[in-house]
Amino acid sequence: MAFDDGKEAAFMLVTGIALLLGAAILTPLAVVALRRWLRQRALAEIQPRAVAASAGRPISLAGVAAPGPDGAIESRLAGADCVWHGHEVLRHYWQWRNREDTGERERVRGCDSIADHGSTELFGIAPPAPAARAGIPVLVDPQGARIEDADMCLQRVVGRPQRGVPAPADDLLARVKGRISGVFRGETIEFEYREWVIRPGDPVVVEGQVELRDGHPVLTAPPGGELRIRHIAPEQPQEPPRATDALLLGGGAVASACVGLLLTLAAV
Repeated sequence: MAFDDGKEAAFMLVTGIALLLGAAILTPLAVVALRRWLRQRALAEIQPRAVAASAGRPISLAGVAAPGPDGAIESRLAGADCVWHGHEVLRHYWQWRNREDTGERERVRGCDSIADHGSTELFGIAPPAPAARAGIPVLVDPQGARIEDADMCLQRVVGRPQRGVPAPADDLLARVKGRISGVFRGETIEFEYREWVIRPGDPVVVEGQVELRDGHPVLTAPPGGELRIRHIAPEQPQEPPRATDALLLGGGAVASACVGLLLTLAAV
């Protein structure tokens, strides 16, 4: 009987030590998972300190557009309040070409872009939750950025002046930023003005690289790449990071340590 009790005590001791060793292995893994979750949550809340810690590395942030250091700006053509605006001027024209099947000449419609501009003023990206918006937001440098799905706030078509006919009212040409350029082929039909904006509070996703300017994080284009700014629909919420791995590893470490300690103490 005493022999059986000895075997049982030895088994409990070995099992307890094994569980304690398992807890020792799981504990650092749980700490790493916890730190990873805390960092992901801080980035999801767009905390400047957490974003600054990612300096020099690619990053993707989801939040809402906010005015930059100089406040909201005004779009060039429509005069809309925004944090970013871009416009393009298209020239529609007639040109002649030979048909491949018959060789006959036919008149076809063509279109060229003769002006294209995007604003370069810094703007902010703030946390999606209003309660977390405090202090200076993380900034975005949109120079040379690829803008996707911005709202079109203006589209106006202006016919070309006709001889002997007053020119149509066109107060947009003087507002076009930059130089009107391009090869003016064929016969002009009309000019088309289009403008897009991102307004304060619009949900956006910004993908780029973190750069520190005077100690403050700014999202810019990575070397050899481009900054990507996507205007997303309000019904596309970003799923918050989960602490599943940290909880499972931490719970496993605690359970193994407790059971292992109890078995070890019972065995001795």
